[in-house]
Amino acid sequence: MNKIIGVILLVIGAYLLMRGHDISQSVNSQVKNLFTGSPTEKATHFYLGGAICCAVGFVLTFFLSAKK
Repeated sequence: MNKIIGVILLVIGAYLLMRGHDISQSVNSQVKNLFTGSPTEKATHFYLGGAICCAVGFVLTFFLSAKK
């Protein structure tokens, strides 16, 4: 069961990372980054969420697999 949940979290994490990249490359984000020097909060939230999901999914998939 841990492997299934881990793979699902890996897929969700990858999607969130790609979505964060798309948001950070939008025109609105580029203009904000030009004036403030930092990415938008929305892109940062997607990056953080994706990284956390990927990390937890990786641990569940490869390290905490059920041993019988």
